[in-house]
Amino acid sequence: MMRAESHTSRPPRPPDEQFSWRESLPLFFVHAGCLAAFWTGVSRAALIALGVTYVVRVFALTAGYHRYFSHNSFRTGRAFQFVLAALGASAAQLGPLWWAGHHRRHHAVADTEDDVHSPRRHGLYWSHLGWLLCRKYARTDLTRVPDFARFPELRWLDRHTWAAPLALGALLYGAGAGLARARPAWGASGPQLLVWGFFISTVLVYHVTFCINSLMHLIGRRRYETPDTSRNSFWLALLSGGEGWHNNHHRYPISARQGFFWWEVDWTYYGLRLLAALGLIWDLRAPPPRLLQEGAQ
Repeated sequence: MMRAESHTSRPPRPPDEQFSWRESLPLFFVHAGCLAAFWTGVSRAALIALGVTYVVRVFALTAGYHRYFSHNSFRTGRAFQFVLAALGASAAQLGPLWWAGHHRRHHAVADTEDDVHSPRRHGLYWSHLGWLLCRKYARTDLTRVPDFARFPELRWLDRHTWAAPLALGALLYGAGAGLARARPAWGASGPQLLVWGFFISTVLVYHVTFCINSLMHLIGRRRYETPDTSRNSFWLALLSGGEGWHNNHHRYPISARQGFFWWEVDWTYYGLRLLAALGLIWDLRAPPPRLLQEGAQ
């Protein structure tokens, strides 16, 4: 395991990298919303809502925002492309163009001073969360995603980042209210499903995603000698839908499969194989045999 470098002597950050209430309030609001669980209580329906919204949105982020929009690791039609984008946007991690643009920059400058995600350069807090709480990185750089910026519906999602999370929240509230009327013995309610299915689920998805940026350059094992400090972690791979095979990913970013070997659990890739069998996506890219031989040595 490698330790993050100390940055106690780092000079103060420039004004646009200072804490901004405007950029931070949405994150704080979602975290604070979890506290309402003490008021709403919990039910089996609430836990099911939590599990479903967690799995679906983790899949949408890693399959859609990451492997598709950031790396073009498979192909799909325009309609299903929008479905992936809208589901990913419901995780309240801003729009697909913003997300993909920042991720492409991360790969271009990984673990250099220009890499905003690097805990080796900027410390664990900044790489995990701090960079999201300032003005500098709030804008979408369309020059980094010209292949997808040409679609007006994706630009719309990037401009209206509240639309998909609000729609999910309304759906959960309505489902809970419907259950309260139809099955009162279940103990579910609109506020309860909103809290567990949106607020708590969103916070869990947040920090699993953020851990890939931060912890996956500090802990775990390195199969490949990449120029960066990316690492692999079985446990984070389980939680993140395969994103924990981060060293594999940095060795061959365009692969739709991040668990390169059969024992490396990558449930996002299993989902992609199912979507391919249904004809919704195609041309899944895989690591070449020479890369697998290199990793097996």
